[in-house]
Amino acid sequence: MEIRNILYPVDFTDGSEAAASFAADMTRKYGAKLYIIHVLHDIARITGWYVPHISTDEFYSELEKGAKQKLDGILLEELRGYPNIERDVLIGIPEEEIIRFAEANNVDLIIMGTHGRTGMDRVFYGSTADKVVKGAHCAVLTVRPKGSSA
Repeated sequence: MEIRNILYPVDFTDGSEAAASFAADMTRKYGAKLYIIHVLHDIARITGWYVPHISTDEFYSELEKGAKQKLDGILLEELRGYPNIERDVLIGIPEEEIIRFAEANNVDLIIMGTHGRTGMDRVFYGSTADKVVKGAHCAVLTVRPKGSSA
């Protein structure tokens, strides 16, 4: 198997942090290009409510600025000097944007964390990782946070 492009979607939780070392190791091992993305939830699509564009533009602008600052620090030490990394912040439904991004960028492997939810939490909140595994055109490596029994 040839791995040229790796996608590491992050949501700044323990689950995505747990996947960081896997993303760094696989990127170095294969000499791959690494895409690190964060997806801001699209409020209007989640709720179905109409939200005036001006207020959402300002809101997302601030969220995007903060997310980009956080992304700049991800894997900074692990991949210091590594030349082939791109970071981006997207707006939408996370699983849809992750799958779309992977297809558009010919990603060979997605490495992502899980929340380790079980029981009713899983029923009510679902799992972005599950939806990506089911919908992705490429291999998906999921990593549970330490101490997670799910």
